[in-house]
Amino acid sequence: MPRSGEPVRRRLELAAVELFLEHGYEQTTAQRIATRAGVTERTFFRHFADKREVLFGGEAELRETLTNAIAAVPEGTKPLPTIQAAFHASVPLFERNRSVSEPGARLVATTPALHERSLAKTASLVNAMAEALQARGTEQRTAHLCAQIGMDTFRSATARWQADGSIKLAKLVDQAFADLREVVDTLA
Repeated sequence: MPRSGEPVRRRLELAAVELFLEHGYEQTTAQRIATRAGVTERTFFRHFADKREVLFGGEAELRETLTNAIAAVPEGTKPLPTIQAAFHASVPLFERNRSVSEPGARLVATTPALHERSLAKTASLVNAMAEALQARGTEQRTAHLCAQIGMDTFRSATARWQADGSIKLAKLVDQAFADLREVVDTLA
């Protein structure tokens, strides 16, 4: 096995998604995923704590990408453009994982256990982004509000991207944030 284990991890992710779609999340076991990927169940558990983590395994990398990007935005940039820049930095992660994230989104929407995990992941990412904004001097309530609005705006962009892959995700992120600014302007 290569030192990074990335090829095996990728095979496990793809096998899991295939099996979840074929047989349902509840009926798919870690052993079945491992067998489909051509590895042992023990190898599966070296890569993932449980079968739902197959769909959420990139959370730590996403958190790090978002918070590092927030910290790197030039000082004086307002919170929402800062969040937008952070999501731009995450686009390569989503593009790289499209073969898992696209069907994974459908599974999350229809599987209560996965939906619950997705909500917890989202809340954790919003909190991490809010803390990163606070570290830049943004007041706590404003930081949390901007992080939450930014997350919802990004989710809107990714939903459109998953529905129509012909448009680049980065363009959809910009369009979603432009739509947000337009809505806010009409309400003010």
